[in-house]
Amino acid sequence: MAKIEQKQVVVNEIKEKLERATSALLVDARGLTVEQDTSLRKQLREAGVDYKVYKNTMMNFAVEGTNYESLKDYFSGPSTLAVCYEDPTTAASIIKKFMKDAKVLEFKGGVIDGVAYDAAGLTKIADIPSREVLLSRLLGSLQGPMASFARVIKAIAEKDGEAAPAEA
Repeated sequence: MAKIEQKQVVVNEIKEKLERATSALLVDARGLTVEQDTSLRKQLREAGVDYKVYKNTMMNFAVEGTNYESLKDYFSGPSTLAVCYEDPTTAASIIKKFMKDAKVLEFKGGVIDGVAYDAAGLTKIADIPSREVLLSRLLGSLQGPMASFARVIKAIAEKDGEAAPAEA
């Protein structure tokens, strides 16, 4: 296989990942120990996030003409690509938590739901709870008033139930 064909395979791999992705982040992971890198990769893999180091030139060809073209601004130095397929904030959240222990790890930039963010923006987005947590909070806030309403209706029904036999 010629060199150009080998490179095309890598470019196609990146393109396929980005076509299915809800978000893609670039991270500078220089300075991580093997143990730290292994731990981070494990956490991301368990969350369904692809995390892989690619050459900037390969990523540059892969993002051309896609929603992720704004990532080109961050293709300098070693870059690790984290791609999420379900919850777009998953990778950012996991990486930010990991940054507390691994001070050398840092965001470069990313695209989440078609919107480009710099490192500061990704740090803020990482604090957003997952979709499941937000939905459970919403349901909890809806359930409280409904439960109170149901108790009031039940109390009224019980009170009317006590008053009805007295009239007879």
